[in-house]
Amino acid sequence: MLEQTLVIRVETESDYNQVFRLNVEAFGNREDEARLVERIRSSETFIPELSVVAVQDGAIVGHILLSEAEVADGNVRRKVIALAPIAVKPSMQKRGIGGALIREGLRRSQKLGYPLVLLIGHPSYYPKFGFRPARSFGLELKQFEVQDEVFMAAELEPGALGRIKGDLRYPSAFFG
Repeated sequence: MLEQTLVIRVETESDYNQVFRLNVEAFGNREDEARLVERIRSSETFIPELSVVAVQDGAIVGHILLSEAEVADGNVRRKVIALAPIAVKPSMQKRGIGGALIREGLRRSQKLGYPLVLLIGHPSYYPKFGFRPARSFGLELKQFEVQDEVFMAAELEPGALGRIKGDLRYPSAFFG
């Protein structure tokens, strides 16, 4: 499983090039997710403490980015966290690195006082970290057309999934 030398820490500016290359490699040599990371970093929704890397033997082998979004219900707006993207070096996958990054990202988001983390992701992977289908709790996503089972939420504040309802709105950085 996890190697002994894995270090999880906040990303620094000197990591940006490695994180870019990691995202390109992890997503099949496409730059979409790497460019998304760049756009989020330069936006007002960027929270530096929620851009986290996994480092092994001096090399970045994983990265997770959580940023601020909102759930809108009429005139009521609630700040929440959107998890996207998460990347693990292909040769290092299935070793627990992604899970360690998710747990750390959730812990940090909770410490910062956010009630929910939402994502679009694989329905058999994310539930082990507390993610559940968001629409079954009165949350919607109208900016993207996604199936119910991939739109998920994890509760960081007890009872938040019962209290917070409405439409998840990803910030403009997601629409490069």
